[in-house]
Amino acid sequence: MTRRQRRATLFAAAVLVLAACGTRLPDRAFVQAQQQAGGQPGVVGPSAGAGVPTAGPGASVGPSAPGTGPGTAPGGGSGLGGSGQGGQRNTASDVGVTPTTITIGSISSKTNPFDPRAFVGPLYGIEAFVHWTNAHGGVHGRQLVLKTCDDQGSGDANVSCVHKLIDDDHVFALVSNAILSYSGASYVNGKAVPDIGSQPIDTAYNKYPHLWDIYGEEYPRDGKQVGFHGNLYGGTEVYRYFKTKFPRVPKVAGVVEYNQDASQRFGDSIANGLQHEGYKVDKKVVNFALPDYDSVAIDFKNQGVQYVYDTIDRQGNARLCKALDDNNVTITAKVLTTQSWEQSIDGDYKDSPRCRDRLWATGNTLNYADTQYPQVASFRQQMQADGHGGADQVSDWALEGWAGGRWFADAAASCGGALTRRCVETFVNSGKPYDAGGLLTSRLFVERSTPREPSRNCINVARWSDTAHTWVTQVRNMQTNCFDVPEYPYKA
Repeated sequence: MTRRQRRATLFAAAVLVLAACGTRLPDRAFVQAQQQAGGQPGVVGPSAGAGVPTAGPGASVGPSAPGTGPGTAPGGGSGLGGSGQGGQRNTASDVGVTPTTITIGSISSKTNPFDPRAFVGPLYGIEAFVHWTNAHGGVHGRQLVLKTCDDQGSGDANVSCVHKLIDDDHVFALVSNAILSYSGASYVNGKAVPDIGSQPIDTAYNKYPHLWDIYGEEYPRDGKQVGFHGNLYGGTEVYRYFKTKFPRVPKVAGVVEYNQDASQRFGDSIANGLQHEGYKVDKKVVNFALPDYDSVAIDFKNQGVQYVYDTIDRQGNARLCKALDDNNVTITAKVLTTQSWEQSIDGDYKDSPRCRDRLWATGNTLNYADTQYPQVASFRQQMQADGHGGADQVSDWALEGWAGGRWFADAAASCGGALTRRCVETFVNSGKPYDAGGLLTSRLFVERSTPREPSRNCINVARWSDTAHTWVTQVRNMQTNCFDVPEYPYKA
């Protein structure tokens, strides 16, 4: 399992916070964001299936075995009102569970003052999954009721969301969170509420035992230390992939970072990994307030840079690409992470067609454009039905929100009629690899006392195509596109 995507998620969030600081936003901007959010949780209930397809690609079985493929219902599917697996009747077996419903919650930093698109993808994904699942029989005959809360990117508001969902709405679990500042994590953990399939933007997911992020972890997660004694680890599989893919291309990489601590720490970790894979690295620091991307582009041209990595935000990336085009810099790949694996590339990079043609993305999830897989087709169909099928909504992060829902649903279905939090966590913490029916590369949770060396990390890779107007997958099978690589530490 790759830790690089987890590392990128953490640092991308940190860069976004720094970006907000750099804008010197007035207090009224934060107040306005809070007023827009209203502080009111949303709800998706059993009746939310209107407009949901009742048949189609999602009802068929994918490449995996029946009951496990990307197109199957959670747990193999079960009809409404049925007793489910083994004839066990549903009972009101735990908090948030009735014979006919399971109430879950999801927190997102949606209306933050930084970037309204930054943390909303997983929310769209879990909403789509709930709609689709309810229209296809629910989970062991129970409909899912989703309560949502927008914490606006504020730690204090996050604590309020946590208390609202746990104390007032009595959710059984949290699913597919995308939280900038998880200040309420200790309360969630203290109440033993499972948090499953979420984005590890905050390091709480590397600390607390009841928090289960979408990537799987091998840290102790004892509630005391973050990672291994305050260090997280990242592999070099992405850098290994590109030097293997293009053996004749000079291994010269450029890394662009802001003059901010978090951005530079991530930049240092990227440079370290690249150097261990034999790359010559040209690291450039730009002033966040007054960035000079033309100077970066000219230096990259003079140094013969072929691969460009960065620790900057979406707007910075667009400006960097424009500078590369303006200065006639020819590169092999501008490498993006899963957060930037979005359908909005045409618009975001409209001023840099040559650089746009060199955009690559890496991750640990199927490409949302690969609708030949039934589960991906169901996701896209449901996103469209929900009104989230546009370029600014469709992304691999949204698909990972769906995948988080699938992980929860498979865990809940394994419990039969007597659904409990302990049973769900036993499924997630079984030590067996999980791939959401082929939607994810295999991952698991294991509590190790020391890092594992080396790691076998598998990745998916896609390249943007102006002809197709979407991302085109570059590997035959992400489950076998694997590399045995070292893991290097960086401060949490």
